[in-house]
Amino acid sequence: MPGLLSSVRAQPSAVETIRRSLCSDRVHHAYLFDGPDGVGKELAAWGFAQALVCESRQAGSSEACGTCSSCVRAVPRPGEPTPRHPDVVLIERGLYDPATLGRRSPEAQEISIDQVRTLVLARAAFPPREGRAKVFIVRRAEELGRSAANALLKTLEEPGAKTHFILLSSAPDALLPTIRSRTLRVRFGTLPDGVLVELLTARGVESGKAEAIASLSGGGMTQALLRADPDMSRQREEFISSALSAMAARNLGEALDLAEAALAAQYLIDHDLQA
Repeated sequence: MPGLLSSVRAQPSAVETIRRSLCSDRVHHAYLFDGPDGVGKELAAWGFAQALVCESRQAGSSEACGTCSSCVRAVPRPGEPTPRHPDVVLIERGLYDPATLGRRSPEAQEISIDQVRTLVLARAAFPPREGRAKVFIVRRAEELGRSAANALLKTLEEPGAKTHFILLSSAPDALLPTIRSRTLRVRFGTLPDGVLVELLTARGVESGKAEAIASLSGGGMTQALLRADPDMSRQREEFISSALSAMAARNLGEALDLAEAALAAQYLIDHDLQA
């Protein structure tokens, strides 16, 4: 059973860059995987992490075995937000309980300096617990607060041995230029409609409907899944109806109500997609 890297679809250039670094044992200390949402960036990151910590991967190979204890624990299990492997760490806004990070309030708008201090700086100076590598995956890295990004910067400049960072972003230009300049950029493109149709039908979407959804999804599975979900489709139609009504209204009341509802809906969508 191969590792997750083999599951990445329609991203030959990005996957080849990753495999080449693994085969040559010249893995960069920090990568920036950038591209639209839902095109395989995160799947590639977990596959990369698997290969780096795999107990069975041979020298000159880029393929994780996918079955050893390290491979299994390097990827979050269904229903679990974080991996169980002590050397694979996920960084994300709002993922951790505030008390765990020494905070009184949740990270509502950005990845805080508290998370970087607690999960990165406190660990980066030490070697991997299980010997092969230590991997930090930063989901939606553009949400790093300025103080958090600056705190992370020094570690990116002088990482410990066998320590690697994978930053994921659909808005790389929102990152600090100093962060971008210290990472190796790996670009992920949009997915062909045919691949989206295959992925949707594998999830039980009828083929005709899958083709229609794929053509409207901009080459990303995130939008495709939202369009395939009946509840999300209903909410989208209700939102469009409300928007048209607000545009025709004589006062700003409806427009303000609509804006508040849209913000609340986006928050729920983001958290549903992470689950």
